[in-house]
Amino acid sequence: MPSADIDVAACRARQKRLLNHMHLNGIDLAIVTQHEHVQYLAGPRFAWTHSPAAALSSNGRLLLVAPNKPPSLAAADDIVTYEAQWHSTLRNDQRRASSEVLLEALAKQTAPRKIGLEFATASRHFTEGLKGELVDIEPQLYVLRRKKDPDELARLRKAIDATGKMYARAREIVRPGVNELDVFNELQAVAVRELGEMLTGTGNDYACNARGGPPRDRKAEAGELYILDLGPAYRGYFADNCRAISVDGKPTDLQMKAWTALAKVFDHVKAVVKPGKSCRQLFHEVQTMLNSAPVGKFDHHLGHGIGLFPHEGPHLNPRLDWDDTFQPGDVFTCEPGLYAPELKQGIRLENDYLVTESGVELLSDFPLGLT
Repeated sequence: MPSADIDVAACRARQKRLLNHMHLNGIDLAIVTQHEHVQYLAGPRFAWTHSPAAALSSNGRLLLVAPNKPPSLAAADDIVTYEAQWHSTLRNDQRRASSEVLLEALAKQTAPRKIGLEFATASRHFTEGLKGELVDIEPQLYVLRRKKDPDELARLRKAIDATGKMYARAREIVRPGVNELDVFNELQAVAVRELGEMLTGTGNDYACNARGGPPRDRKAEAGELYILDLGPAYRGYFADNCRAISVDGKPTDLQMKAWTALAKVFDHVKAVVKPGKSCRQLFHEVQTMLNSAPVGKFDHHLGHGIGLFPHEGPHLNPRLDWDDTFQPGDVFTCEPGLYAPELKQGIRLENDYLVTESGVELLSDFPLGLT
């Protein structure tokens, strides 16, 4: 299995994909400041309290702006640093400081005529110091991020495997009288032990007798269903899958009928999803299936891509704004749900899949059952 450590060659390959877009569109320089895009291109995952940046020139050289000191490993040709802390105190003006050293380094290069930026987050600290035409490269970065490289898959697989260990522990401790906060704490501890380090993120739903929400100071009761939608993130990459557990281990006939209707969705996904399949069409197919379920209502998206952000492309969603088709290298979730008061309050099941050249590979191969 590929390593989950920084893979310089993989980062360089991602830089080349962005370079191809730059050359096709006459972009001389691309600057990114969002943490996930800096990591995507250069490798290191910087703390959210810092303000890194990266600039890719059309000649293929990557400039990395790092807090305090150069990282031990990065896919960068040049590295400059800024002071993120003064006498151990985090500065609140880090973006200004980071932008200043970036502009100073870029001033030594040939002035770019056309510059790509993430328009959603581009800071005026450096946009006012740039003299070329500014264009938005953020949409293209999201497109590029859909195809996961082996190093990205290694991190995603590790995060997803951690959720499997979390569900195994949940099935041991979920009983009438267990406190939601204790469940949350136990499951986070399992993930930390499994991954061997602090989590990038925790995600998602830890409320019992509810379709979602954070853990409360509340005890689970017999007859309820406990929807656990877990999303531990490992070194920047987010897992996301869901199981529902019967609190007393005695699901009702109605709850079992709803579970059976949901489980059939995954058979359908395995049968029909392959490169070129419409994500919106898949949503409508599943909506039709669940409209005939004996109980409950399905009223949310069917799933989404995962990676450096909890929700990425492709979008398994009916909105006309998105018209994605599945592509090789996509990693996506499928999360059908049925909700009704008589289900206490409902069931959601969610699996993670990798799209291959001929179909899908199930990444979350652990028990789906209510007990």
